[in-house]
Amino acid sequence: MIFTVYILYSKVIDRYYVGYTNDLERRLTEHNRKKGKYTDSGIPWHFVYSEIYSFKTEAMQSEKFIKLKKSRTYIESLISISVG
Repeated sequence: MIFTVYILYSKVIDRYYVGYTNDLERRLTEHNRKKGKYTDSGIPWHFVYSEIYSFKTEAMQSEKFIKLKKSRTYIESLISISVG
């Protein structure tokens, strides 16, 4: 099984969302479905970045590392490096 750390972007609220999953397509669908959660206000969310890991613990650590940065600049640098 593979695990993906992902970053989504919402143009509506101009925010990023960081998470991890073992099924990226399912997770994106869930984020874009109204369910009374934080991400509802950002629909539609768009996939902008990912990292692949073999172990859940690695994905969890990477997600936590990105979130602990609390930095839009850091997130945007990750995205630009992956696109560039």
